[in-house]
Amino acid sequence: MDVTGTDPQHVLQSVFGYESFRPYQEPIIRRVIEGGDAAVVMPTGGGKSICYQIPALVRSGCGVIVSPLISLMQDQVDALQQLGVRAAVLNSSLSPDDRRAVEEQLTHGRLDLCYVAPERANRPRFKQMLRKANPALLAIDEAHCISQWGHDFRPEYMALADLREEFAQVPCIGVTATADPPTQQVILDRLGMTEEDLFVAGFDRPNIRYVVVPKQSRPRRQLHNFIQEEHPGQNGIVYCLSRNGVETTADWLNDHGHTAVPYHAGLTGDTREEHQQRFLREEGLIVVATVAFGMGIDKPDVRFVAHLDVPKTLEAYYQETGRAGRDGRPATAWMAYRRGDVVRMRQLIDDSSENDEHRWTQRHKLNALLGYCEAPDCRRKVLLNYFGEEMEGETCGNCDNCEHPPETWDGTVPAQKALSCIARTGQRFGSGHVTDVLLGKDTEKIRRHDHDEVSTYGIGEDRSKAEWRTIIRQLVAKGMVEVDVMGYGALTLTEACRPVLRGEHDVVFRETESAQSASSSSSMKQASPDSVPVEGPERDLFETLRERRLALAREQDVPPYVIFNDKTLRAMVEHRPQTAREFRALHGVGDVKLDRYGDTFLSILQDFEEQV
Repeated sequence: MDVTGTDPQHVLQSVFGYESFRPYQEPIIRRVIEGGDAAVVMPTGGGKSICYQIPALVRSGCGVIVSPLISLMQDQVDALQQLGVRAAVLNSSLSPDDRRAVEEQLTHGRLDLCYVAPERANRPRFKQMLRKANPALLAIDEAHCISQWGHDFRPEYMALADLREEFAQVPCIGVTATADPPTQQVILDRLGMTEEDLFVAGFDRPNIRYVVVPKQSRPRRQLHNFIQEEHPGQNGIVYCLSRNGVETTADWLNDHGHTAVPYHAGLTGDTREEHQQRFLREEGLIVVATVAFGMGIDKPDVRFVAHLDVPKTLEAYYQETGRAGRDGRPATAWMAYRRGDVVRMRQLIDDSSENDEHRWTQRHKLNALLGYCEAPDCRRKVLLNYFGEEMEGETCGNCDNCEHPPETWDGTVPAQKALSCIARTGQRFGSGHVTDVLLGKDTEKIRRHDHDEVSTYGIGEDRSKAEWRTIIRQLVAKGMVEVDVMGYGALTLTEACRPVLRGEHDVVFRETESAQSASSSSSMKQASPDSVPVEGPERDLFETLRERRLALAREQDVPPYVIFNDKTLRAMVEHRPQTAREFRALHGVGDVKLDRYGDTFLSILQDFEEQV
């Protein structure tokens, strides 16, 4: 199709069949057509693809689009070919003959758009082809992958900065739906752009209703009831943490009157393709997928997205929930949450092979997600605040907290204490150090900075470390405190906290179950037989310990009770040991088991104390 030099409005109507541009599309498109660059942050379903597809058609040459998802590439190419656009993919899914055919089309000017994987885009051979191809533009889809602060950082994206530099005369556009302010800045820096090149179209999806429910002992039954009551017979996506969770959940839904298929990286390529095609074509089908697997689904009428396990970050949550309601009609983002899930997610982060800096970033982002779940305020307001956007008004009327306000408690005085402590310690330290100062701890760091001399030292001894961490998380969610991710987690105050510090504004926090510390006067060798409740944080911890015990037993091919019996696990839950000495004092723990398993189980217990 040759529409080179045609007015973009005419291309929008004649090629794509749309009468008018959506907000932000036209200025971005005209900027790129004129040879400028653009970094575009636009909600899922907001029309990001048009922002590079139309300039690629209007400008002379072929538009090169770097995309990380092979399935999404093929979907977009299929859709473009249906419109008469000369589009192709260049990735590992092609046979050698098909790859050579696409390369010939690219270098001889017979393509309008060519989608390529980042690994291939960085190869010298591809760059050599580009020099012959007269590229119209370079588009980088999912541009947040270029930043280590992003939720889905990919090392191969880092090299795209070199590609951009080598083709500096070619206009570049990076697009993403999920980039908080630090990630936006890294995108600009890596792609050689300035603030003038940044277009943030907003993050609000007003048609999506956000709901977070306490996860009970039978979460699949909760999911079933939600679907039956609100979206019977409609298209939906359910996210689970593990492949086994995906399989068992899909089977359970099928056994209870739904039509569901699993989708995860452990399935064969043919099976994944079959299930995705069924989802794109059938009505009333539910796809159950791992939260870690990018599906690249572009289906407009998904009526709900459900999370049976928490994702790692608010960015991942936002991106995954954004697959609901792309047609603009009402949809629901439903999540079952318990703190034990967050503890397990923290373990996954800590056990990953990423460098310390990346692990720290992911832990911070997980804390932000926890703050979102704990917040008593409007879900939409908290979500938009995280991405640096203010919502008009205090409530959206379309989330669970607005529809059914949760129980709260007056946290004005504790909030003032926490905010004052952040100020007195110079706004240079993370929540761990600030809570230590509030608790009056005697640490080397406190002594080194003379923080045992500040007025807020020890004023929070009436609360536990876990309670103070919850308070600080909720202050972050309320926008009164910011976490400087570029400064390794330093807490800084915002203007929104001033009325609270002056006593002009009250603060309420969501009522949560407080973790009870073990009594120092009780013997740690004793554990009451009913010390673990049926549900709640303590039950979550017990199940997490059991899962780790089972994994160790399978590794050694021994029964789980050989590692520790249930009585010892109950003692761990009841007394929460934090040191090797305390762990050794538990029922059933001798010197050998302390040496073999102490670090493993203490890590879980310490993480639980940090998170709960």
